Amino acid sequence: MTHNGIRTEANDPMLLSNTAALELLADAPWQRYAVIGDSIAHGVGDPSPGYDTAGWADRVAAVLTAANPALAYLNTGRIGATSAQVRADQLPQVLEFAPDLVHISCGGNDLFTPGGNLDELRTNLDAIFGALARGGAQVTTFTLADVWEAERMAPMRPMRDRMSALNDITRELAARYDAVLVEFWDHPLRLRPDVMSADLIHFTMSGHAVVATEMVRALHGLLPEPAH
Repeated sequence: MTHNGIRTEANDPMLLSNTAALELLADAPWQRYAVIGDSIAHGVGDPSPGYDTAGWADRVAAVLTAANPALAYLNTGRIGATSAQVRADQLPQVLEFAPDLVHISCGGNDLFTPGGNLDELRTNLDAIFGALARGGAQVTTFTLADVWEAERMAPMRPMRDRMSALNDITRELAARYDAVLVEFWDHPLRLRPDVMSADLIHFTMSGHAVVATEMVRALHGLLPEPAH
């Protein structure tokens, strides 16, 4: 339970403290961190009382920078970007940046209206994942959370099957390119009544904070065990 029933960034049981997050990534080897994709990559979301207004990617970058002040960070995420636009416009920029750690988050905009082409989406995402993996970067990605059962999400419920299909493609490509995959489909975060912004599309900042914690944990999982 939270103090007086009010959950904040300081007492949220799903969050790592800043100190704990830094301890997990204190020995992180990465020098150049890039995030590529759509509004989720960019960090769009409504403010949450008691939480910093910062998207998940900026939060992860802050931890990595605290561990390594020389870290270079690039986020090309753009609101409304489709996979074709990410491939054409953002991918060359990110390849030129030459990241050694890169997160890919896109595809939802391709399927936001009926008739989205899953084959084209898979082809574009395969090209993005493949180019970045061949460039030597450690790739990370995550699935979208199953938020559509809540009553207030009823207007968006037709999206559920399409986003589930996107998740299947994401899982397939993560396996193909040895990417770190963080699963949010059935994460308990999805059940929080305050997780969705007013647009019913993006997480609020409290949701972004939890995503950042899970990403930090996943990145820690890549690091070698300390010698005893």
